[in-house]
Amino acid sequence: MLPFAELHLHLEGTLEPDMVFELAERNRIALPWQDVDDLRSRYEYGCLQDFLDVYYANMAVLRTEADFAELTDAYLARAAASGVVRAEVFFDLQAHTARGVPAPVALAGVADALARSEADHGVSSGLIVTFLRHLPAADAERAYAEALTTGVDLLGIGLCSSEIGFPAMPFAPLYARARADGLHTVAHAGEEGGPEYVWEALETLGAERIDHGITALRDPSLVEHLVRNRIPLTVCPLSNVRLKAVPDLAAHPLPAMLDAGIVACVNSDDPAYFGGYLDANLAAVRRDLALSDDQLATLAANSIEASFLPASEKTRLKQAALVS
Repeated sequence: MLPFAELHLHLEGTLEPDMVFELAERNRIALPWQDVDDLRSRYEYGCLQDFLDVYYANMAVLRTEADFAELTDAYLARAAASGVVRAEVFFDLQAHTARGVPAPVALAGVADALARSEADHGVSSGLIVTFLRHLPAADAERAYAEALTTGVDLLGIGLCSSEIGFPAMPFAPLYARARADGLHTVAHAGEEGGPEYVWEALETLGAERIDHGITALRDPSLVEHLVRNRIPLTVCPLSNVRLKAVPDLAAHPLPAMLDAGIVACVNSDDPAYFGGYLDANLAAVRRDLALSDDQLATLAANSIEASFLPASEKTRLKQAALVS
């Protein structure tokens, strides 16, 4: 099995329907869904907002430190079974504090499971707190300050949620602060929005990695910039199909990205909502895009290169990917 790093994974997006109902019962929370089948029937989306409506409704069941630890540990176990050896996971802190869950509670649960990830699952890990770009930048700055006061180790920060109509520019001071604090920076861009959103994330935020970026191929100068500077794109094929960013998987630009020399890698985004974890995404692109063994090995090596692991560990894992 090829060793992969998963770099675009929202922990909240791993909340499986069965766990939604288990946690709802545990925490005595009334759900808007009648049962698991009713909930699953809502997993057809006309646009990003349709998904977000279900996503945030389900999130209400996460209340205690144990809930967050259980969610994180379940993902790590599933990721390990998919060949993931490194997971740099996203966590939307604002979505929890806004509904009354204190930052120390939410982050402590996630951090507890991540601290045991290598011993329990053979997966090294890091935590990236993502901020919601449809909310004011001042809210993100408060959330960042809250995260720092918990003492939980952070790998980096990111920007996510609705893209079109919500520019990245207001978040530039926060990104500058995070870099000064020694953190890595990533940002969602080029999923709904065009190449100009990717340029903005790079030039305004200084993002080291672009999450999605599937519209980048529309701009040859952007492609040249990404290739020359080895700026990774964390691509999420099944997510792109389910959210109608591409008409079907056969039309996905992943092969063109690889042909262009872009450091593209495959990730599962919100696997409980989009049809599968990393292994399902890899199986789907291999089948529908006719990717070769060499291309899959390149995707694995790209994922390791795109991670924030130390250089020596990247070298070891990339060599393993290329010879597997």
